[in-house]
Amino acid sequence: MEIDAIQKEGLGSIYKLYNIMQKNKLNYIYRGFFTNEITKRILSLTETSLIEKEEPRILKKKIYNIMVEGLQNITRHQADDKIDVNNNYGVFALKRESGKYFITIGNLVEKKLIEELSQKIENVNKLSKDELKQYYKEVLLHGKISERGGAGLGLIDMARKSGNKLLYSFEEIDDNHSYFYMHTEVMANKNPEPVMDTEASKNTDYNNSLHKILNEENVIFSFNNSFNEDNMMNLLSVIENQVKDNVRLKKRVYNIMVEMFQNIIKHGDDYENVYDNESGGLFYISENNDEYMLNTGNYIKNKKIKKLGDKIDYINSLSVKELNNFYNDMLFNFDIDSSKEAGLGLIDLRMRTDSQLKYEFINIDDEFSFYALRTTISKN
Repeated sequence: MEIDAIQKEGLGSIYKLYNIMQKNKLNYIYRGFFTNEITKRILSLTETSLIEKEEPRILKKKIYNIMVEGLQNITRHQADDKIDVNNNYGVFALKRESGKYFITIGNLVEKKLIEELSQKIENVNKLSKDELKQYYKEVLLHGKISERGGAGLGLIDMARKSGNKLLYSFEEIDDNHSYFYMHTEVMANKNPEPVMDTEASKNTDYNNSLHKILNEENVIFSFNNSFNEDNMMNLLSVIENQVKDNVRLKKRVYNIMVEMFQNIIKHGDDYENVYDNESGGLFYISENNDEYMLNTGNYIKNKKIKKLGDKIDYINSLSVKELNNFYNDMLFNFDIDSSKEAGLGLIDLRMRTDSQLKYEFINIDDEFSFYALRTTISKN
């Protein structure tokens, strides 16, 4: 897809991440420290938004159970969140492609555990369906429970329920730690398109590469799907549990997220050439030591660009006092000069963040562009 990027605010990274997720049909990525509460929220989101509604109940249950085991595996085996390592966060990703669901998990592990973990997975992968069932019973009855819980039961159960081998890899982080990736797939169709082992390996390699991008941008959450009232509440609860700061800042982030979700719903347009997977838009949060960056991206018709750009420019030009006055005028006066017209949601974003709204329109073709928006929230 050829694009003409208008680098007004340098927000090309938003389109880059969206494009990568669309091209590879990734619906959801979570990067952060996993807790039981966050795991529960991710599972709720999966039930309501991430698995296609028309899928058979038995398939939904199978995917759900595999996710439970995978997420619990991260929670049990992730390294201490106090370890001073750049790549300490766990990662979970889900996508649907070629009649299959692909589930990827990753977490930091101590190098001394690599040999034991590798051996467990290799033992599981070489067994037949019946042998896995028998092995599960043996480990359940006689297996040694590790200090972190479990005895490889989760790995065995994931292999049993998926009906496929567990692909895995390790990437060195430092002298004492490596990053562990594991990937499995579940048949959604009775006759899925064939995916060769080499293609499955490419999926694993791809997720590893995508994880590097998430680390570079310090993305802690990314959702690429349709945005509506049904999935919004679960999304908000996942992110609310991810933000570790004080209650006041959490509430501020939460309220701004609501407005940004509404921004996608209001301004998003369907683009028919989105890799056979139409999607409402992308939302993700990134952070540094001083601030959170909340980012949205969606397709928009070119005929809407000038009006929306003028709205944002006008809002950005106002002082705090002028902004408050303009908000009140918009709220109660329906005869405002159209050249200064602005949506209440955008005004509210500027007021709540106390910073300029950064935006960019990236031209896609004669009819559509990609609209990227970023708000910044100080942690202080």
